[in-house]
Amino acid sequence: MAANEILAVLMFASFILLVFTGFPVAWILGGLAVLFSALAVVLQVDFALPIGMDWAYTSLTVERIWNVMENWVMVALPMFIFMGLLLDRSGIANQLMVSFARLFGPVRGGLAITVTLIGLLLAATTGIIGASVVLLALLGLPVMLQQGYHQTLATGTVTAVGTLGILIPPSIMLVLMADRMSMSVGDLFLGAVFPGVLLGGLYILYILAVGLIKPNLAPAAPRAPFDLAAAWQLFAAILPPAFLILAVLGSIFLGLATPTEAAGVGAAGALLLALLKRQLNRSVMAEVLQETTKTTAFIFGVLLGATAFALVLRGLGGDELIERVLLDLPFGPSGVMICILLATFLLGFFLDWIELTLIVLPLVSPVVVSLGFDPIWFTVLFAVCLQTSFLTPPVGFAIFYLKGVAPPEIEVSTIYTGVLPFILLQLIAMVIIFNWEGVVTWLPAQAYG
Repeated sequence: MAANEILAVLMFASFILLVFTGFPVAWILGGLAVLFSALAVVLQVDFALPIGMDWAYTSLTVERIWNVMENWVMVALPMFIFMGLLLDRSGIANQLMVSFARLFGPVRGGLAITVTLIGLLLAATTGIIGASVVLLALLGLPVMLQQGYHQTLATGTVTAVGTLGILIPPSIMLVLMADRMSMSVGDLFLGAVFPGVLLGGLYILYILAVGLIKPNLAPAAPRAPFDLAAAWQLFAAILPPAFLILAVLGSIFLGLATPTEAAGVGAAGALLLALLKRQLNRSVMAEVLQETTKTTAFIFGVLLGATAFALVLRGLGGDELIERVLLDLPFGPSGVMICILLATFLLGFFLDWIELTLIVLPLVSPVVVSLGFDPIWFTVLFAVCLQTSFLTPPVGFAIFYLKGVAPPEIEVSTIYTGVLPFILLQLIAMVIIFNWEGVVTWLPAQAYG
């Protein structure tokens, strides 16, 4: 290996190790970029940047950061975050829980199915994992436990369903991926629709199977009359999120608005719904704005650190080294893809989706394109793989979101056991998407063909 490649390997390994220190990731990425660029200059290592081997890399880093900050696609991030947080406090999910439980409660596993359906609707309107998991836990977990559901099934359902928001559009992860891959956000949104529905469908089938095979784990609730008044209540509960989904995704898919403009429409729609439900006051608005600012600042901080990190890593030839190693594997194109996805799955045990999206995805995407795979299909498949990172220990954030609001008698080990079947279902979904590319590509082809 050449000296620059050794530095590239050390740089990436240092990042993996320093993540375990608990130090802010944004500072780790930015600090490593400065440290290893300085090492390259001191050791007189070939620095393969367009401007040559000197400290002028700083000006290029500033230019890249400036390009990130003036990218209009990134404006969608705080808008979608604001929309999700405001909906979290609008009372819509509570009304959905009551209405769906009345419809599906008498079915074995019906309450878990209710949580899954509510999670699908919330995923298409919020996209904020922490908000979805906490909200579903507060609404659905006590009801399921009171009804006699086994703790592992109840906690596993809430945790897994709460993570659907990172995949189903409008997803902030897909917005970041589109920026990193220089792709259309609308293409990724369209491509992720069916995979998200597929995951939700697999969850429901699993819950029905558990209710059928082991009814003591998911008992049926007492039957309540479902009359015309109940049907109208269900329709009224579904209407607000359906309106918001149509306003955001419909305007993008029909070509009426860009994703950035649609994010503004969604934020305005969420504000309108909160006003109509009389859930908006000064303290709620201040809390939502503060949380939106903190979340946006965190994401952009990591984004800026990752921009500097990726620039220096590429300058040291890290992307070429990874591409050469992957292409030299004796497995063929499909084998290389499986290796990439397996490595991503394992890295998800230790790294957050933001780091994997900003660091790993841009490094492996050129290999995938050179092998002839569809970039939209690969990016959505990569997103499904990253979704598992919320459920896998030790950095499964959804598990700790749930533990923070769950009853004290529920142990972390119980939640770990509960999410295992859902991780397996996510891997099954990946196998389906891997073998049937049309699950991702059919809808974008219809929209543009």
